[in-house]
Amino acid sequence: MIYDFDKPVDRRGSGDLKHEVLLERYGRSDLLPLWVADMDWETPAFITDALKARLEHSLFGYTVEPKDYWPTVQQWIETHHQWKVEREWMTYIPGIVKGIGMVINFFLKEDEKVIVQPPIYHPFFLTPRGNKREVVWNPLRETLSPTLPRNGEGDHAGCSQTTNKPDGSPHYGGDVRRTERVFYEMDFDNLDQVCDDKCRLLILSNPHNPAGIVWDRDTLQRLAHFAKEHHLIVISDEIHSDMALYGNKHIPFASVSEEAAEVSITFGAPTKTFNMAGIVSSWSIIPNEELRKPFYHWLSANELDDPNMFAPIATIAALRHGEEWRQQMLQYVEGNIDFLVDYCHQHIPQIKPLRPQASFLVWLDCRGLGLNHKALLDLFINQAHLALNDGEMFGPGGEGFMRLNVGTQRHVLKEALERMASLI
Repeated sequence: MIYDFDKPVDRRGSGDLKHEVLLERYGRSDLLPLWVADMDWETPAFITDALKARLEHSLFGYTVEPKDYWPTVQQWIETHHQWKVEREWMTYIPGIVKGIGMVINFFLKEDEKVIVQPPIYHPFFLTPRGNKREVVWNPLRETLSPTLPRNGEGDHAGCSQTTNKPDGSPHYGGDVRRTERVFYEMDFDNLDQVCDDKCRLLILSNPHNPAGIVWDRDTLQRLAHFAKEHHLIVISDEIHSDMALYGNKHIPFASVSEEAAEVSITFGAPTKTFNMAGIVSSWSIIPNEELRKPFYHWLSANELDDPNMFAPIATIAALRHGEEWRQQMLQYVEGNIDFLVDYCHQHIPQIKPLRPQASFLVWLDCRGLGLNHKALLDLFINQAHLALNDGEMFGPGGEGFMRLNVGTQRHVLKEALERMASLI
């Protein structure tokens, strides 16, 4: 079957977050939204059909988990990521951010700390802070893509302030001859410096959000060894694991070594991949019995491991019937990313997209525009009428960046880029 990802979908009136909160969050409602991390394509019909079939039986009482729920998840993980997960390691959780909050409250005392690696998905530090735990920064080290030459004058030499075009309109400056692209790696020297006896938890984004990094095995093994030596629990958020791009391969953190298995709590879900974030269908995987048994007992005692009626139905349908849709979707996402990168290179060279190794989120390096934070937001929101994610919301290292969601029809992406190009 050939799926049509160019088909327009009018989301107005569906109560979708992407459109409904624009005025509240951006100060205006007339924006093209390319921010929150869901996609503008219809949830595939094999999921909708499975839900419709259940709705035909019009009695929605208490239900049990289908017997094929967890075997379907286990088979998917083993087939796609070569990780054999035992049934007793797994349970449902009512959302990954909620799961992070549960881990914090169950495992950490009030004076214990959480390590995060910015720039990073903002709930990774907002959730600990909201639960009155101190956040410790271990910033990713900015480096350069090994496939591109360095300027020779620093990572972002030549940035200038805003000047005017001959017609008096603003020209957003910077040395557009720069060819480098930023990339990131973990800073283990800094991690060793900031990790003290009160640090109890590290939250890993694998693959990384917002930069789209697929962490390599050596990095994950080194992180696992550090965590084991320093008595850290590692939450590995792997919600984007099924969206590796350009031949890259996701590696589950817990699978890289015995040390990783001992310290890890892995969270995953099919919701990003199959565009059904509103059907909360998350899971937890904990190989270490000493971590797993007390935590899962607590979840069970509070009925927090009990999925809603529709989560198992949607999950089974997605993982059983979704591979062809997933492959075509990823191919379309790659095409959108290629279009974005080429367009910026030709028409907006001051903006340098980082080509992600996974997911439909693209980290835009906008520092070549030479704008401060307020001016950058004004350019995107009030002049281009675009709603992207502000880079500073991702913590230290996000200054001068924006996060753009390419999970949309190509003509929408083209319109957004043309709006930018007309201003720069």
